[in-house]
Amino acid sequence: MSVVAQTDLLEQAEQFARSVLVSEGEIPGEHLGARAESDSAVAHYFTAQVPGYRGWQWCVVLAGAPGSSEITVSEVVLLPGDGALLAPEWVPWSDRIASGDLGPGDLLASPPDDPRLVPGYIDTLDVDPIDRDQVGQVAGEIGLGRDRLLSYEGRAEAAQRWHDGEYGPDSAMARAARFNCAACGYYLPLAGALHGAFGVCANEYAADGHVVAADYGCGAHADTPMPPGGQGSPAYDAYDDGAVEVVTVVREA
Repeated sequence: MSVVAQTDLLEQAEQFARSVLVSEGEIPGEHLGARAESDSAVAHYFTAQVPGYRGWQWCVVLAGAPGSSEITVSEVVLLPGDGALLAPEWVPWSDRIASGDLGPGDLLASPPDDPRLVPGYIDTLDVDPIDRDQVGQVAGEIGLGRDRLLSYEGRAEAAQRWHDGEYGPDSAMARAARFNCAACGYYLPLAGALHGAFGVCANEYAADGHVVAADYGCGAHADTPMPPGGQGSPAYDAYDDGAVEVVTVVREA
C-alpha cells in the first residue's frame, strides 16, 4: 500500500474515530475535519459536547503501519478551538495578593528571601557606622532584638508608598491645608530612620491612626484658629441675622 493510499485510508476512518470517543463514554458532535500529522498518522476533530468546555474539540489521532490496512488509535485528547473558554493565565499567589486582602484569621508569611527584611544581626543603616555595633549590643541587652528587621529597600518602599498615598503631601487634602503635620500637636513622629518624614495622626476627627507624611496637612491642625465667638466653622464667620435690616419695597403701579 502506497503512502498516499495509507493516508487516504486514515482520513476516511471518521466513523472509526467517532466510535473511539463513544467507547470512552463521550458524545462527540460534528466532525470538523481530518488533518495528516505524518505519512502514517491522521488527526480527526469533533465538536466536544462537554459541560464547561465551550469551544473545545476532541482530537483522535489514528495511525497505521505502511502496507497495512489495520488502524490503531495513537492518541485521544481534548483541545481548545477558536473562541474556546480558557482559564486565565496562572498568576502566583504572591503576585496576586494586594493591600487590604488580609482578613481576620488569615496567615501571611513573608518569604525567606523577602528583600524588605534582613536578619536582625545585620545593620539597617539607621545609625552612623561608628555607633552600629554599640547600638546593636544595647538593643539586645534591653530586649529589643528581633529575628528580622526592615531592610533599606523595605523602608524605601514603605516611604514611597506612604508619600504617594492618601496621606502624602500631594493629596488634595494636603494641598488645601494651611499647616502641615510636622507642626501639629496631634502628630506622633515615627521612631527610627523614618522619624523625620512620617508620623501617626492622633486626631480622631482627622487621619486618626494613619501614618501621615510630615508635610501632609488638613483643616483639623492643632493650630487652626477658632472662629469669632468660639462657634461655627473655622472657615466661615457666624451669620448674624440681627444685623440685617428688613426694608419693605413698594413698587409703583
